[in-house]
Amino acid sequence: MKQVCGPVKMDRKTKFLVERLSPGDVAVIDHRDLDEVAAESLAQKKVKAVVNINSSMSGRYPNNGPRKLAEANIPHFDLAGEDFYSRIREGDVVTIRAGELYLGEQHVAKARIVDDAVISRQLCLAEKNLDELLDHFVQNTLEYALQEKELILGGIDFPPLKTDVAGKHVLVVVRGQSYREDLQAVTHYLDEVKPVLIGVDGGADALLEFGRIPDLVVGDMDSVSDQALRRTREILVHAYPDGKAPGLARIENLGLDASIVKAPGTSEDIALLLAYEKGARLIAAVGTHSNMIDFLEKGRKGMASTFLVRLKVGSRLIDARGVSQLYRGGVSGRSLLLLALAASIPVLALVLANPTIRHVFRLLAMRLRFGL
Repeated sequence: MKQVCGPVKMDRKTKFLVERLSPGDVAVIDHRDLDEVAAESLAQKKVKAVVNINSSMSGRYPNNGPRKLAEANIPHFDLAGEDFYSRIREGDVVTIRAGELYLGEQHVAKARIVDDAVISRQLCLAEKNLDELLDHFVQNTLEYALQEKELILGGIDFPPLKTDVAGKHVLVVVRGQSYREDLQAVTHYLDEVKPVLIGVDGGADALLEFGRIPDLVVGDMDSVSDQALRRTREILVHAYPDGKAPGLARIENLGLDASIVKAPGTSEDIALLLAYEKGARLIAAVGTHSNMIDFLEKGRKGMASTFLVRLKVGSRLIDARGVSQLYRGGVSGRSLLLLALAASIPVLALVLANPTIRHVFRLLAMRLRFGL
């Protein structure tokens, strides 16, 4: 591997660091098991290298972030250590030679080169751990589902909204895996149907990327830009069940108005449930989290609220995640069936009587609606 040299930009929160990165920077992160969305964000900034003081691939579960950096030909190093982070400052010029990190001529740390061999080895280790991990994940999901069942039994008091969704199509956008490709794939649907646009935190910025103004932003406001908050038509802050809403202070500091909803679960769950309870005719979702790997990447040990919400809204929900892959070179009926079965795995693990055939028909209906 060639020598790499560049100015440091550093942050323990990758999503905050990405906002400050410029082409040619060396991104220093503290991100255990680097996820795909974070890796794609780093790659888009055209950084010269990524140095992780944590383990980018611990082998606990199969994460795809390191593979994305490799595909983008971005040098990637991990296990640089806490001492390295404490010895550097933003703007320092770091030189990396064969995994050895230098400030000027001073050696400051040794890191692991995350190459194809490391990625393959750690993925093999992760596959061996998968069954045990799935067992714990299912148990956690079932345990918390019993505690959070009020989420779908009328226990959420949604405030009145200016955004009218009754009888309309609603598109809920989360800045998750393949959200850019999937938003591009549903462009004709957006132009023809003109659904109500709900951005979940950074999903509002995703909509702005495509020239779409969000009708509503839902979330705790930790990963949405000021620009998106100022341009959206309405804001709903997701608060903890006890009423604490850290994101509200940010909205008030911007001089904006917002409503509050108190609820357990994730903000994307609340967005889907909101659309359902307010009478949406159909709910399409892009970039949402729906499987074990998604939730492990978010640091969650279960998916109780998502499981419950999808049980309730499923009759109106079309999950458009991955829709961009359906017609890349043509799609057979067998491919659609396999996609539907794959998307059903998390629920099948929890509910033996899952209506798989109905799910397949939803995907077929989605294909017709989106003009695929």
